Amino acid sequence: MSTKAEPELTFDGTGNEFLSLEEKIYRTIELLKHAREAKAAAERDVSRLREQLEAREEEFDAVKAEVLALKKDREEVRARVEKMLAHMDALIEEEQA
Repeated sequence: MSTKAEPELTFDGTGNEFLSLEEKIYRTIELLKHAREAKAAAERDVSRLREQLEAREEEFDAVKAEVLALKKDREEVRARVEKMLAHMDALIEEEQA
C-alpha cells in the first residue's frame, strides 16, 4: 500500500462543462447586480414613503388640533346660547306672572 506525498490535481470535465460553469457564474453575477439595484430602489421607496408618512402625521396632528379647538368653541357657544335661553325663559316667566 503506497501513498503519494503530493496529491494529483486532475480535471475530469470537458471544455464545455467549464464554459457552462463560467456562464452560470456570469448569470449569478448579473442576478446579484439586479438584486442590488432592486434593493437600492426599494430603499429609495422606503425613504420616500417615510417622508410622506411624516408629512401626513404632521397634517393629521394639525387637523386634530383644529378639531379640538372647534369642539371647544362649539361648547363655549352652546353654553352661551343656553345661558341666553335661560335668561329669555326667566323673562317670559316674569311677564306671565
